[in-house]
Amino acid sequence: MLSWIVAAGSLAVLVMLVRRPVAVWRKALFGLPLLAICAVAVSMGLGMRLEIEGGGIPRFVTFESAEKHAERIEADRSTPPAAPVPEAPQVVEAAATPADVEPIWPSFRGLAGDGSTGETILTNWPGGKLKELWRKPVGGGWASFVAAGKLMYTIEQRRAQEVVAAYDMASGREVWAHKYAADFQESMGGNGPRATPTYAGGRIYSLGATGEFYVLDALTGKVVWHKNILTDNNAENLTWAMSSAPLIVDKLVILQPGGPSNKSIVAYNLDTGARVWGSLGDRQAYTSPMLVTLAGKRQILTVTAMRAVGLEVETGKMLWEYPWVTDYDVNSAQPIIAGNSRFILSAGYGHGAAMVDVASGKAERVWENKKLKNKFNSSVLYKGHVYGFDEAIFTCIEAATGETKWKGGRYGYGQVLLASGHLVITTEEGEVVLVKADSSSHQEVAKFKAIEGRTWNVPMIANGRLFVRNATEMAAYAIAP
Repeated sequence: MLSWIVAAGSLAVLVMLVRRPVAVWRKALFGLPLLAICAVAVSMGLGMRLEIEGGGIPRFVTFESAEKHAERIEADRSTPPAAPVPEAPQVVEAAATPADVEPIWPSFRGLAGDGSTGETILTNWPGGKLKELWRKPVGGGWASFVAAGKLMYTIEQRRAQEVVAAYDMASGREVWAHKYAADFQESMGGNGPRATPTYAGGRIYSLGATGEFYVLDALTGKVVWHKNILTDNNAENLTWAMSSAPLIVDKLVILQPGGPSNKSIVAYNLDTGARVWGSLGDRQAYTSPMLVTLAGKRQILTVTAMRAVGLEVETGKMLWEYPWVTDYDVNSAQPIIAGNSRFILSAGYGHGAAMVDVASGKAERVWENKKLKNKFNSSVLYKGHVYGFDEAIFTCIEAATGETKWKGGRYGYGQVLLASGHLVITTEEGEVVLVKADSSSHQEVAKFKAIEGRTWNVPMIANGRLFVRNATEMAAYAIAP
């Protein structure tokens, strides 16, 4: 309504100006800005929205209002399939057990959490693209999918609710949805939840943008337990909201609220939600905790707003630390394990990358440079080389030395997965690109438009399918050979 009022007011003033007996140059001087204001107001009244790209520049334009998009999702979810859907699972009332459902892509960035998959994929795409299997509207936010059995899961924003939803992978049909009041809004990064849920032991562990943490039965969506991790740990939300995917280790779920006095990183009992331990007092960043083995010791590796740390699994005791401070506290990229005792960190905003070695029990720098700057898109490691984004340009560096092997492919602030010796890249504009993982040169094999709009979500490869989503739609493509 406000947009139409502004448009009408600008138009009225413009008409008055044209009718006044003044010089043409004066009419143009004042009239052109009024005309521009009127045009923008009309466009916004028709539903136009301008979104920024990952570098902070306004670039993406959409003409669908939030209300219309919400109605489209509701219409889709309420429409029964035209025919029985092959492979569609039955929803049962009994709780799932680990034996019932096979984890395929159970956590953020896959089974190993490193952006790779052991599935064999098609590397010769007919006509330069993959076959589309289905496409559906989806709610807002930047979470990715996880998958187990025949279902996949994500979290999204629908109106003023966050929704943890289960979908049939074969058809995209919604199987269940758990909804609750939560509405994180932010003009630069966009609205909605960020953290990818985690599947483990027949349950979904989901963290929303405002700290609402739900443990849900994976087959029915029934609540097992729930708490807000920000209020529970006297923590403030981050500028771009809670973004850390839950980590399941033994009988613990590890979360990162960023509270003071041993409430920055906390472990809760999987079954009851009782606190088991808390560690550090750092303000949090946007990375997710990882279970790794470094220098022969199993530990939790994560990056806060201040440093990279290794924590003892059973107690949360800090084993080592490495300073890692980036402007605006934007440590978002996942560390890359690059040896028995080594890992690589990376961050944007001009920060760069570093290889760290913890063989001595202390974190020691092997190299550090500005040749790989992951902003909010993590890299992958293949045959001794790291492939990822140096801000908006794709690059390859040698892991041992940090030296650049090549730069090529302007894919914006996209995402990358590793499969069958190839890189499956989603660009910021919703394209899917296949690039050969070859350290000698940038070799683009295929590229096609997969979904519309700004795309920052990490894709998923599961059961021979490639799944992509952003804040408005999701789609599945056949990628099995």
